[in-house]
Amino acid sequence: MNPAFENVVAPYVTHRFEVVLNVDKPPSGVTNPLCNAAFAECSGLDMTMEPESYQSGGDNQRQVHKPKPVTYGRLTLRRGMTDTLHLWAWFAAAAKPGSNSKAQGEVTLWDASGTPRLTFILEDCLPVKISGPSFNASSTQIALEELQLVYATMTLRPAGESGGGGLGIGISAGVSVGASVSGGPGLSGGISASAGASASFGIG
Repeated sequence: MNPAFENVVAPYVTHRFEVVLNVDKPPSGVTNPLCNAAFAECSGLDMTMEPESYQSGGDNQRQVHKPKPVTYGRLTLRRGMTDTLHLWAWFAAAAKPGSNSKAQGEVTLWDASGTPRLTFILEDCLPVKISGPSFNASSTQIALEELQLVYATMTLRPAGESGGGGLGIGISAGVSVGASVSGGPGLSGGISASAGASASFGIG
């Protein structure tokens, strides 16, 4: 046996995840976690830092880079549409003037054996777009609803770890984008559920 393979860790798979979203002040008819954490798709866990670059005086062969504020991606969640209208009720509540209907989210990534590994911690999530399904009389596909969210910070930590143990970047973000996620092992509406492991990034 090649000893080089003895320390190789198998990468995680994308179909085992969990998205949990808890609204700070749930509107009427909404309970935490949103939609019982049942989501089929989750994307948009990213952060970007565009550096300020300039040439060093008298040195034409060297470029200097300084960090600028971090910005976050927009998180997109999709699920099979049912009579559970948590996402729509939360969006309506958050859109009211003076509303403070934000949520705290966790997206957990699981390994192939079903053990949670990494958790993305999303703070102060705010819904910014919601979409109903597209209809087609000749199709038998499941009707999907979609929610897009922005978030203030994202921290990546080993699953089950709390406090300041995450991997963090000490830069405050100038733009907060992201998603509050509520995910779980099952997908409502007859779509096979994605369950998640936890991964943790941190910027704060």
